[in-house]
Amino acid sequence: MHFIPHTDHELNEMLSYLKIDNIDNLFKDIPQNVRFEGELKVPGGLSEMEVSRHLASLAVQNKGMEDNICFLGAGAYDHYIPSAIKHILSRAEFYTAYTPYQPEISQGVLQSIFEYQTMICALTGMDAANASMYDGASALAEAALMACAATRRDKVVVARTVHPEYREVLSTYMYGPGIEVKEISFQEGITKTSELEILVDKGTAAVLVQYPNFFGNIEDLATMAEAAHKVGALLVVCADPIALALLKSPGSCGADIVVGEGQALGLPLSFGGPYLGFLACREKYLRRMPGRIVGQTKDVEGKRAYVLTLQAREQHIRRDKATSNICSNQALCALAATIYLSLLGKQGFAKVAKLCLQKTAYLRSKLSQVPGFSVPWQKPVFKEFVLKTKEKPAVINRLLLENNIIGGLDLGNYYPELAGHMLLCVTEKRTRQEMDLLVEKLGAI
Repeated sequence: MHFIPHTDHELNEMLSYLKIDNIDNLFKDIPQNVRFEGELKVPGGLSEMEVSRHLASLAVQNKGMEDNICFLGAGAYDHYIPSAIKHILSRAEFYTAYTPYQPEISQGVLQSIFEYQTMICALTGMDAANASMYDGASALAEAALMACAATRRDKVVVARTVHPEYREVLSTYMYGPGIEVKEISFQEGITKTSELEILVDKGTAAVLVQYPNFFGNIEDLATMAEAAHKVGALLVVCADPIALALLKSPGSCGADIVVGEGQALGLPLSFGGPYLGFLACREKYLRRMPGRIVGQTKDVEGKRAYVLTLQAREQHIRRDKATSNICSNQALCALAATIYLSLLGKQGFAKVAKLCLQKTAYLRSKLSQVPGFSVPWQKPVFKEFVLKTKEKPAVINRLLLENNIIGGLDLGNYYPELAGHMLLCVTEKRTRQEMDLLVEKLGAI
């Protein structure tokens, strides 16, 4: 059966119109010496049943989170996803949705984005939030550009305790406009605030910090905000939304812009994407905000209605005047986060965070007693912590994987001074039996 929908008569008509003898003449501009001659050495065609069986045999060679116990985090987290999320997202009116340019027929999508923005504001302690950031890394970089535009300065200071890959994206974003990036070192897993006070000056647009930081430790946001504001700079906080169910909101600690990765809010790991970057800020910086903003208003009949507002992306105005070139629509991912937060509610969301906190404390305490392993820093942590090992982390992870356990991140790959250290993650999904199994296997190693 041929899957080309043209008859021989139609093909001849097209060739005649093009004034060529055969299809090969369409490729005459390709040099003869690079053209493939003969038949490809591939097996013949298969029936649908045979293809299905073949693909199934390939698929079973893969192992996902259902087949392994995951203690790896570092920006992508194995949280439980309520089954209702998938079913609601699969509804045709959401699943096929693109940018809601026509508000009069996009009220449902616009309302879902508005609800999402409202929830992000509640979590972060900010006045306004947007939609359609690519991921946490790009959200952080966009916030840095936003701060530079708001302050008209061209230097940012970022803590080394911020996710190393986020800092790479930040450097890439800053390279084009020529914005200087300075890094603050850390001590005992926490940013050195004494060094921060030396690095920030009247040319600094923003101080960028993670909360909890990349190592799972809790940074002192209030002190950083004071240091930044003293020289007229903004404090940009990259936050874990799950942690915000328990910790003081960045807004109450003095943050001016709050960003983060929303994958933990109902999105699967999915090999690293698509994910969801969120960005929120104080009202005075609203007009500098990139991405889309949905507002609530009233129609001509006085009924509640939703619209895209303050549209300053390059698709709406002159490119040189645009706040951002973020164009892809992440509304489906934002909807997943909205459903997740709605299903759990305030109490359920806080319970997830408490389980992460308690289970992390349990595993950290257990592993600190295993010979050959130690906890280098005694700071309060959330969901992740650093473990020092005598054996190489790469060797440990290989041996753990043989037992269907995904180990932690080898920090030596990102921080040379932390060679022999692993970053372990514990979410609400990990059971006592699974954590005890990890302790047992590490003890055996």
